Amino acid sequence: MKFKVTMKDPDTLYDAIEEAVTEDIDSSLPEDEREALAECRIEKVRDLASTWFEYGEYLTVEIDTEAKTCVVIPKG
Repeated sequence: MKFKVTMKDPDTLYDAIEEAVTEDIDSSLPEDEREALAECRIEKVRDLASTWFEYGEYLTVEIDTEAKTCVVIPKG
């Protein structure tokens, strides 16, 4: 059996991206450079994530109970 589930959480994706980007930036850079770099990277990652997340908060997965898999469905 296969079925799809759509999940919604408006803040989780943005918060996770912001945290990952912030941790990835070299802390030896001046603060203003870190902030500018973070903004640029956050936008790039959000654009990529929009492949799967609609409106930045809806994610649909398909669960296959026979294959025992769970696959993220691209939006669209």
